[in-house]
Amino acid sequence: MNLTMGVTTADTVTGHEPFANRLLLHGCLAWYLSLWIFLAIDPVNRQDWALENILAVGLVMVLFATYRRFPLSDLSYLLITVFMTLHAIGSHYTYSKVPMGFWMEDWWGLERNHFDRIAHFSFGLLLVYPLRELYLRVVQVRGFWSYYLPVSGILAMSGFFEILESWVVLMVHPELGEAYLGTQGDEWDAQKDMTLALVGGFLTIILTYGFSQWGSQKDR
Repeated sequence: MNLTMGVTTADTVTGHEPFANRLLLHGCLAWYLSLWIFLAIDPVNRQDWALENILAVGLVMVLFATYRRFPLSDLSYLLITVFMTLHAIGSHYTYSKVPMGFWMEDWWGLERNHFDRIAHFSFGLLLVYPLRELYLRVVQVRGFWSYYLPVSGILAMSGFFEILESWVVLMVHPELGEAYLGTQGDEWDAQKDMTLALVGGFLTIILTYGFSQWGSQKDR
């Protein structure tokens, strides 16, 4: 089902559209590269910024390298761009010092900067759809498994990244542990982050299932 006019989705992408014709993808790429370069000029903590961007740069390289053989849908690229935008902002300020988080802290009387929580929730909310597209097109899962496996995958990826982050900071810059991990003194930070990623992924899958059922009934 095509959720938005003229935008390809996991169900409508053909994989044969030339890059030159994909104007939405051009816009996403121009937006992210411009923002990334701007935020790279004077980050709050250069060392933390460098660590935060290892995986981000790696993801962009993978998307470039696989585009010819496996281009994703417009919707997947758009969702990835939104998440990468949040990550670029978080890495510029360090996640525990993003101004938006301090504003929320003041407005709602929170005890900490919650921008990192928003980012982890968005990890599930925004990336479970591209992951589902991979399952649909590569593994060719259908039915229940096309909804369960992406959510399970997001939870697994979230847990893996929590472990990977701890390894990176211990091996590269142990003194950056607090800034890089963004725990802000919460011993359950990793578990809460994984929970939010799971909730975000589950919400998107529920919406995806609802739109799919609505589209099926509409086409009858």
